[in-house]
Amino acid sequence: MELGRAKEIAASPVMAHVTYNGTQVYIQNVNEADGTCSIYELKNPDARIEVPAQNLLER
Repeated sequence: MELGRAKEIAASPVMAHVTYNGTQVYIQNVNEADGTCSIYELKNPDARIEVPAQNLLER
């Protein structure tokens, strides 16, 4: 996913279908400086991780 699109999704009140390694995730924050996103699995909101935006897929 492009960083700009990740920012749009993170700022939107509408839930987008985004996956990371096949699991649906929520983009909480976007770090433009290093091109990463803070995400968490919908099933496990306490387990936040930082991943490259390019590794996220929107369906």
